[in-house]
Amino acid sequence: MLFFSLTFATLVAFLGSLDAQPSPRLKVYISVDMEGITGVVHGEQVTSGTPGYAAARKWMAEDVNAAVEGAIAAGAREIVVNDSHGSMRNIDPADLHPRAVLISGSPKPLSMMEGIDASYNACIFIGYHAKAGTADATLDHTISSAVVHSIKVNGTEMPELGLNAAIAGMFGVPVVLVSGDVAVCKQAKEILGADVVTVPVKDAIGRQAGRLVPMAEARKTIKDRTAKALRELVKHKPYRLTAPYKFELEYFTSAQADMGALFPTVERAGARTVAFTIDDYLKGFRMLRALIAIAPGR
Repeated sequence: MLFFSLTFATLVAFLGSLDAQPSPRLKVYISVDMEGITGVVHGEQVTSGTPGYAAARKWMAEDVNAAVEGAIAAGAREIVVNDSHGSMRNIDPADLHPRAVLISGSPKPLSMMEGIDASYNACIFIGYHAKAGTADATLDHTISSAVVHSIKVNGTEMPELGLNAAIAGMFGVPVVLVSGDVAVCKQAKEILGADVVTVPVKDAIGRQAGRLVPMAEARKTIKDRTAKALRELVKHKPYRLTAPYKFELEYFTSAQADMGALFPTVERAGARTVAFTIDDYLKGFRMLRALIAIAPGR
C-alpha cells in the first residue's frame, strides 16, 4: 500500500511538472492600445508630453505584463507584444516582462497588428477601446478621433478590435481575450462571439470619467483569464470575413472625403463617405489606413 501511494504521488508530481513546462507549440501575439488600460480615463493620460502620460505608460506595461504572465502560466513559449497606441512608442522596453519581445514605433504596414502571421496560436487585445460614437465609453474613437466618424466592412460598423481581429483571422489566428472598459468588452462579444474572454477594468461615466477596478485586482484578472483562455484554445475560432470586402469610410468633414475620393478605385459614396471593394483584406486594410492618413484635420 505504501509502494502504491509513493508511486501514485510520484506520478501526480510528474504530470504536474509536464503541465508547468512551456508548450513547444504555443505562440502568443499581444496587441496593446492605451485608452482601455487600467486607470486611464482622460485624453491627457494617453498623450505624450502631458502630466498624466508618464504614469499611464507604466500602467500600460503592467497590464501587458499581467497578460504575459498569464500566457506563461498557460505554457506559452514565445510571446510578442505590439505597442499599438499613437506613435507606438509608449512602452519602455525596460518595463516589459523579460519573456516578451516588443514591436515598437510607427508607421508599420499592419499598424496595430504588425508582426502577426500564421505561426501564432492566439491573439490577445489589451487596453482596447470602443468605436467612435459609443455612449459611456472611455475615449471612444476609431483609429483617428480627428478623421474617422465610422468604418464599415461588408455593411458592419467596426471598432478597431473588429478590423484587427479580421487581420488575425486572415492568418487563422483567433482573438481569445480583450481587456478594456465595459463598452469595448460588450462590443467584443458582439463582433467576435460569446466565447471571447473579456476583462472589464473600468466602467465609463461619459467619455472622460469612470469607475475603476482596483489595479491589483484588474491585473490579477487579466493574468488569470489570459491563462484560462489559452488553456481552452480549442473553444476559440478565428474571426473571418467573406470576400469581396467592401470598405466604407465616413469622415467627419466633406473636405476630408474630397481628399479620399482622389484615390484610384475609391468611390464617393456620400458627402463625407468614400468606399471601395477589394478581394484582399490585408491590401484593403492598408488602403483604409492610407485614406485616413491623407485626410486633413478638422
